[in-house]
Amino acid sequence: MNGIANRNDVLTLEAQGLPADLPASTYEMICRGAAIDPSAPALSFFLTADAYREAECWSYGELVRDITRTANLFTRLGTHADSIVAYVLPNLPETQFVIWGGQAAGIVCAINPLLEGEAIAELINASGAEVLVTLGPSPGTALWQKVQAVLHKIGSLRHLVLVNRAERVACSQPSRDDSVRSAIPAHIGIHDFASAIASESGTTLNRTRPPSADDLSSYFCTGGTTGLPKIAMRRHGNEVANAWSAGQFFGESIGPGKTLFCGLPLFHVNAVMATGLLPFSKGAHVVLGTPNGYRGDDVVERFWEIVAHYRINFFSAVPTLYASLLQIPVGVHDVSSLEYGLCGAAALPVEVFRAFEKRTGIRILEGYGMTEGTCVSSVNPPFGERRPGSIGLSLPGQAMKAVVVDEAGHYVRDCEPDEVGVIVSSGPNIFVGYARPEHDDGLWLELGDGKRWLNTGDLGRCDAEGYFWLTGRKKDLIIRGGHNIDPAAIEEPLHRHPAVQLAAAVGRPDAHAGELPVVYVQLKPGATTSEADLGEFMYREIGERAAMPKQIRIVDAIPLTGVGKIFKPELKRRETADVVRLALVEAGIDGASVKVDMDGLRGMSVSVGLPELAYEQAAISVLGGFPFEVELSILVQP
Repeated sequence: MNGIANRNDVLTLEAQGLPADLPASTYEMICRGAAIDPSAPALSFFLTADAYREAECWSYGELVRDITRTANLFTRLGTHADSIVAYVLPNLPETQFVIWGGQAAGIVCAINPLLEGEAIAELINASGAEVLVTLGPSPGTALWQKVQAVLHKIGSLRHLVLVNRAERVACSQPSRDDSVRSAIPAHIGIHDFASAIASESGTTLNRTRPPSADDLSSYFCTGGTTGLPKIAMRRHGNEVANAWSAGQFFGESIGPGKTLFCGLPLFHVNAVMATGLLPFSKGAHVVLGTPNGYRGDDVVERFWEIVAHYRINFFSAVPTLYASLLQIPVGVHDVSSLEYGLCGAAALPVEVFRAFEKRTGIRILEGYGMTEGTCVSSVNPPFGERRPGSIGLSLPGQAMKAVVVDEAGHYVRDCEPDEVGVIVSSGPNIFVGYARPEHDDGLWLELGDGKRWLNTGDLGRCDAEGYFWLTGRKKDLIIRGGHNIDPAAIEEPLHRHPAVQLAAAVGRPDAHAGELPVVYVQLKPGATTSEADLGEFMYREIGERAAMPKQIRIVDAIPLTGVGKIFKPELKRRETADVVRLALVEAGIDGASVKVDMDGLRGMSVSVGLPELAYEQAAISVLGGFPFEVELSILVQP
């Protein structure tokens, strides 16, 4: 089949089942893709947007060689099937070698390099990694300094493998080996990545037993950028099945002669799978654009030039990127090669969808996926009807449906067509579970059919033609006096306003209503408007009076995650801190300190330091009405 056009195509593929000769591991899958044409371009990399024409390039033969060398390095360092290799790296060719070589030798753990050092150390400790791959001292980045400062806190670490980015920067010299050696604990061995893999075999794996479908392949951290996120454990079989089913879905859109742009960060499953394993498994060409991807200087501004130069056919991005690209005229650049842009991670505002396609002529495929489902679970069909606002059809072999659950979270029944329920998923792509068993609470649903169903936590519906539509996320719902408000009911109208680039609605804690809706707004470059004007616009556009925000906050920039997704926990943190401060002042308590933290295990924690013990009862009284606990203490007087 050359790609999916409708639900019947999906059912036809599902009836055939997974092929009996499916690769046993991600390494084997990449090797098969490379065998299509070992001389074909596999991976290109440019360091800066200004130098996009000056790319390094690896053929498929060279890609497999360097992945194999990397795997053999890890094996020589003692890595085995159950060992963890963590990487804290920007988007570099070496990052791809580490991901797939690490999976061929053991288990890779992806860690966001944008995190603070303490959070990086906490995640590496939680994973139990014995090997860490990161940047050595490099010009233009403080990653080494950040990681080096916390190495003494990582008890499991035995080997540090350093990628020398300075080799790519003209007129820069790497730091002396002795200065690096003196900067890290003596029990940790140091290895230069380039020289270490150069002495390894690039033809065969030295691992005693090749990885199998049931072996763990990767750990990915989910749940945000602060605190301790959940660590999702996946098997080779999960990743192979997901890449295979996505490959069947996209058909000839991704394959030999096709070129994909990778601009999302390689610590995230979208970049690793959609612009990594999937194209590599089908012999396509991946262009890796700058260490910071879309965040690199001038990458967005010169994106259409890059597309025209490489004849890009496909790219994957998040809604905020599409909103930014809307501000960049295509101009004279020939982007006729571009067949699709894949959009995931969050809902794409319908107005952005329509404006982008009208202005650029480029088709957007909205999709949906989770780290826990390996990557992509549903997409609008590339060869069929695309329904704006929908997340499309489920991929072959991935069962998805909406179900009704009771107040305790137990399954009641399947939803009728277009009835909203909790989205659940089952199939070979579904992960093992979280590294911490307590994170698995409420994760699995028993539907009585013997299958293992993942409770995604997302609310949605499935129409009569098999298209899924997200209607909200349980944890994102704003609950105002028992009335559920979908943030999209506020955000979608604002995205129709000509001055608005991004909008994010969250619940502000309220002692009487539980939560009140507020919305943060980021304006388009050069645009001007007022909160009053936006309020009048929303009053006309929002039909649900309860959804009218109590506050509209125009900000210079809405906080984003490392992937470019709007980071609502930070907005909720701001609102909570503001509410607590205001409540204390209204109660006559001046000089109190307020601290609100987001923790991956405990959720949000609120700490209040009172200037005097005499204020304690008044503080308990005024803060007791809020739907969160507050830890009180007395500030030490100077």
